[in-house]
Amino acid sequence: MSSTLNGSPWQEDKKSTNGPNAIPSIHLSAERLDAGLRSLDHYKNKLPRWRYNLRQRIIPLVRWETPYLAWMQEKLRSPALDSYFAITANLGTHTFFMVGLPVLFWCGYTNLGRSMVHILAAGVFFSGFIKDLLCLPRPLSPPLQRITMSGSAALEYGFPSTHSTNAISVVVYALFSLHSPESCIHPTLRAVLEVLLYWYAASLILGRLYCGMHGFADVFYGGGLGALLSAVHVAYGDVFDSYMYSGSWTPPLVVAAIVIILVRIHPEPADDCPCFDDGVAFAGVVIGIEYGAWHFAASGLAWDYPVPATTPYRLEDIGLLMTVVRVLFGVLTIFIWRGVMKPTLLRCLPPIFRVVEKLGLSLPRKFFMQASEYKRIPAHHKVDNVIPSVLDLPSLLTSMRHPRRRGVSVGPQSAADAYETLAYREKKRRESVSSVEPTVPYSQTDNPGQDKPGEYFSRPVTDQEVGLGPPSTMTGFQATEELSIPALPKVDSYERLMGTGTVLFTPGTEEIETVSRVTQEGEHRKDEEREEREMFSKLEKPRVRYDVEVVTKLIVYAGIGWIAIEGGPLLFQLCGLGMDQQKR
Repeated sequence: MSSTLNGSPWQEDKKSTNGPNAIPSIHLSAERLDAGLRSLDHYKNKLPRWRYNLRQRIIPLVRWETPYLAWMQEKLRSPALDSYFAITANLGTHTFFMVGLPVLFWCGYTNLGRSMVHILAAGVFFSGFIKDLLCLPRPLSPPLQRITMSGSAALEYGFPSTHSTNAISVVVYALFSLHSPESCIHPTLRAVLEVLLYWYAASLILGRLYCGMHGFADVFYGGGLGALLSAVHVAYGDVFDSYMYSGSWTPPLVVAAIVIILVRIHPEPADDCPCFDDGVAFAGVVIGIEYGAWHFAASGLAWDYPVPATTPYRLEDIGLLMTVVRVLFGVLTIFIWRGVMKPTLLRCLPPIFRVVEKLGLSLPRKFFMQASEYKRIPAHHKVDNVIPSVLDLPSLLTSMRHPRRRGVSVGPQSAADAYETLAYREKKRRESVSSVEPTVPYSQTDNPGQDKPGEYFSRPVTDQEVGLGPPSTMTGFQATEELSIPALPKVDSYERLMGTGTVLFTPGTEEIETVSRVTQEGEHRKDEEREEREMFSKLEKPRVRYDVEVVTKLIVYAGIGWIAIEGGPLLFQLCGLGMDQQKR
């Protein structure tokens, strides 16, 4: 990997001793976080200088907007809105699009399906690219409470919002299609569809703010990225299609090469963030879709109208019942493909990777265990969260039957959260030290309802305390004690919950004050190290990630893309579900 993008030529990573006070590592390597390493230095040591400087210029915006987000959340919170925004957030997930997009191809909407794949894959990949490049945290909790039905969502960085990117890209492209000269939709239906599109975008974007998952800047720039990607596709989509259907064998190879290069140059994050995994999955889908479209168009089995590689389908010929059967059969095929290929590749690829590693040709990524470091990958290893496995279907159906079950959590949930919490405490402590006026000591008696530093993850909250109805179902940090707001102006009170790094000292002569500060500085650092160890020990440890997972994802999801555009229609013909068989 390039030393200017993913490595840090600025300062080498610090290796700590394995002493009893070493803080448990958040990632999976043997490296352990040194208890004496200041939290402010984590990203300074892990990132190249230019990435660190860029991050430091943006991080004040994340901290500035957090109290206002908390104020807005408190004003709007209700059990009904909690459930509504937690449920509608699923409309912007990768799982929703991965399962829903193939239906467009199987129902004859190939042009719409390919366009959605292009803009969504670009949105997921480039938003994840920026997330791992900047390593910016989500708005702090507390004062925010995070509401989600996904336990892995909070493990990603915050800027920009992928949900917002997906929502705006879909809406912008759909609005363009509705108002294009080729559109023959009735004006009344067009108006109804426009209202639904605006509702979709508003629900996802406002929901990310309401649920405490993103800040104003996250959704603004995420939405801007989505609009830009849709505009590029609208401007150059026809040119790209003409190139792909030129009849030459080079276009699919060029697309595959470009996608693999983009995957390779994806920035290395400072923490173990799953953004890269999602980008690889969609990159594989693009490879499969483009190859399948190119091959299916030249096979003579596809329609050329309205675009090449269109699946033969007419509702009046096939009927609604047979359409449902085709869709269910196609979705089942995707699950079978994933269920068979994933364990097969995870079993067959490690020996090949070990040979490549011995030849010195491997290109390892951080947070991925190399093949020489393990003997085998455990059975039922969970590679990703994009498409659930067959074993996960019962729990998925249960969550659909009980949609009000959502998690509410307070406190750090990821390494990025923990480091930002510690960094903000350090920032407030330094500000208090440099202050001329004596500082009022922080004590539990000043605000009886407020937790002490590091205690907001001490015990589960009851339904009556949070006032949200059903109990939390989220693993990791659960919802904790109801946060009592001090008797301060609203925004200031939320800002006070963000940092508790006040230094205690007694005013006096300059000499006595200096000694007091030095003594209390040492005491403070001991307390802070203890808080760091406690905080990191309570974080949910990331799963083990193996080097073969990247190639596995590319192959599995390339196959899913191929099934969507070519494999599914061929299976329909072989099983008597094709349009020709239904007409007879």
